[in-house]
Amino acid sequence: MSEADHEVIVIGAGPAGAAIAAQLAARGHRVLVVERSHFPRFSIGESLLPQCMSHLEEAGLLEAVQAAGYQPKNGAAFTRGGESTAIDFREKFTPGWGTTFQVERADFDHRLIEAARAKGAKVEFGATVTAFRADPDRPEVDVVDESGNASTLTARFVVDASGYGRVLARLEDLERDARQIPRTALFTHVEACPVEPSHDREKILIGVHPDDAGIWYWLIPFRDQRASVGVVGQTARIDAYGHSPETRWQALIDAEPRFRQLLEGARSTRPVGELRGYSADVTRLHGAGHVLLGNAGEFLDPVFSSGVTIALKSASLAAPLVDRQLAGETIDWQGQFEQPLRAGVETFRAFVDAWYDGRLQTIIFHADAPRDIKERISAILAGYAWDRRNPFATDSARHIDTLAAICESQAASRAPGPGTANARQPDPGPSPETER
Repeated sequence: MSEADHEVIVIGAGPAGAAIAAQLAARGHRVLVVERSHFPRFSIGESLLPQCMSHLEEAGLLEAVQAAGYQPKNGAAFTRGGESTAIDFREKFTPGWGTTFQVERADFDHRLIEAARAKGAKVEFGATVTAFRADPDRPEVDVVDESGNASTLTARFVVDASGYGRVLARLEDLERDARQIPRTALFTHVEACPVEPSHDREKILIGVHPDDAGIWYWLIPFRDQRASVGVVGQTARIDAYGHSPETRWQALIDAEPRFRQLLEGARSTRPVGELRGYSADVTRLHGAGHVLLGNAGEFLDPVFSSGVTIALKSASLAAPLVDRQLAGETIDWQGQFEQPLRAGVETFRAFVDAWYDGRLQTIIFHADAPRDIKERISAILAGYAWDRRNPFATDSARHIDTLAAICESQAASRAPGPGTANARQPDPGPSPETER
């Protein structure tokens, strides 16, 4: 056979694509990244988790991130009905990074892919993949540029890091039920977001709607009094707040006292964006001559900012396997990539489900959590969902159930008694017909 056009073709130039392209190019492989957009371009997923830092360092991309001067982040603050609490990622069970950054993704993603290019990866923007033919030795992709010129490219391996584009999931008919209730996110950027003593800009702020615990808010501080602000909830509930994304976003902000206070006088710098039914999953993450990374395979929910962490973790797992396969080894992609990656994703899933059904909110807002329990939960929320020494990673649902029951019992023993109203209602979990 003639030599392939490229050893590796990476579809998508987001964090997963940049990370694996950088690692494989640094190993001497001929890598082409094809990206349908032009960078910089807007994206959400702006609050990183500390686990990301080790993966960026491994990919040789950390220096580019640290040079950007992003807003530091050391944890998450929570507000609900006048209650406030916080989790400090530096106080965690798992060793490793305890701090990270809040980033504007347009700049962050651009820096990552340019750093990958500096390591030798070739990048083509404005190129759309229209077809794919799987093959264990010579997979092919059809690409169309913005002028309408079509070409067929061969490779020895193809990586799908297309994020929400989900290129191979669509072309290979891999999509399946995501096991999440359809939800909608509304989001924008604001400026003149005030700095005040009670607002810790080194933490993402997560709020809970005062009358509906299934609707939550994020406020991600950036430098210079700017911030990303979003609202998430079941689609039908979000739609009830207005006839346009802007009116719904504003009505929901006005409904939460802490967010209304913080954003008084703040100005939106872009139209309110809307992402509906964002959760996704696939039947498999690998096949003949290809692998799916990050959101191109599975996306859960933005509540704990796990998207970029999962994307970088998938690149970290896949890069050495692609390198070894190109060297002629036979790789067990199921056992060495898919199973370990999905193990951490399932840990995040357990925490997402527990947030929406109220169990995790009960735990987080509990006043007297033991230090060792807080450190174990902090480790998961800091992104260390693959630490199998942490019982909240290996048997997440059972430990969350037990801890939530204890917290509820203790809270009930301190309750003021009959007649106290509680309007907050937990978000119901997936209906039985959506369970696998």
